[in-house]
Amino acid sequence: MRRRTAPPPSPLPQRDGVDPVRVRLPGEGDWATVREYLVERLRGAGAGVVEGMFSRGLVVGADGIPVAPDAAYVPGMYVWFHRELPYEVPVPFPLELVHRDEHIVVADKPHFLATTPRGSHVTETALARLRRELGIPELGAAHRLDRLTAGLVLFTVRPEERGAYQSLFRDRQVRKEYEAVAPYDAALALPRTVRSRIVKERGVLAAYEVEGEPNAVSHVELVDRRDGLGRYRLTPTTGQTHQLRVHMNALGVPILGDPLYPEVAAPVPAGEFRHPLQLLARALDFTDPLTGVEQRFRSTRVLEAWADHGDRAGQ
Repeated sequence: MRRRTAPPPSPLPQRDGVDPVRVRLPGEGDWATVREYLVERLRGAGAGVVEGMFSRGLVVGADGIPVAPDAAYVPGMYVWFHRELPYEVPVPFPLELVHRDEHIVVADKPHFLATTPRGSHVTETALARLRRELGIPELGAAHRLDRLTAGLVLFTVRPEERGAYQSLFRDRQVRKEYEAVAPYDAALALPRTVRSRIVKERGVLAAYEVEGEPNAVSHVELVDRRDGLGRYRLTPTTGQTHQLRVHMNALGVPILGDPLYPEVAAPVPAGEFRHPLQLLARALDFTDPLTGVEQRFRSTRVLEAWADHGDRAGQ
């Protein structure tokens, strides 16, 4: 089997903790110039954007030299550039550092902060923040936590070690524990293990359950209850998108603040940080694949629906 040749290193530095975009020109195509190809590939960026990037020398080759607007199309050629990013409303909550050593960084992420750059969330992400604040430009995420979910996220310091930690999650060698606040239902028998097949289609906001062999397994326990609310411990053994949210909704106790389950709510305006999803990645336990150390990390965050409700109940 022929090995893929590794791409050359980026000639551009990060900007605000965000990597430049790397594009490899396809092996086949009828574009005459590099510019023509990028105009077609980035047609969603708006009229004149690519032309402006070339005129300002913002598209560079592997040597770091700007690519001329009339440079010939060369199949397999790499080019780099930084996207012109729109303003992002800052997420006004701290990203807490839980652990840092020569191999990993563990952070306690707030609600509303994405883990890694994606879509309209680029600079306001946990990865970009940590790269800037810790001065570790090669920091990478070993897994991902939903933007609306708070709690523990594991990052790797060295790119060559990332695969070892990603494999822990892929091979289900990490024990993950979540906490959620949802309605209390006296008729719901707990604890129980929920098994179902979950499908998440690209471009569709909500995942859903279908008939078939289960690909999602969650253990659900009731930890405490008061005045119509329950505090639940959720332990997933698989990692399907929105798995815990789908399973809690299927049990008839959707997580408080969930904008997708049971119904997809209207989009909220940028900068709206009220009503966070009451879901927290509370614990991460695993054996470090490089050091053999038994790692146990815990979030110190408190879900506000439970805390606020307790304050009101005690008044």
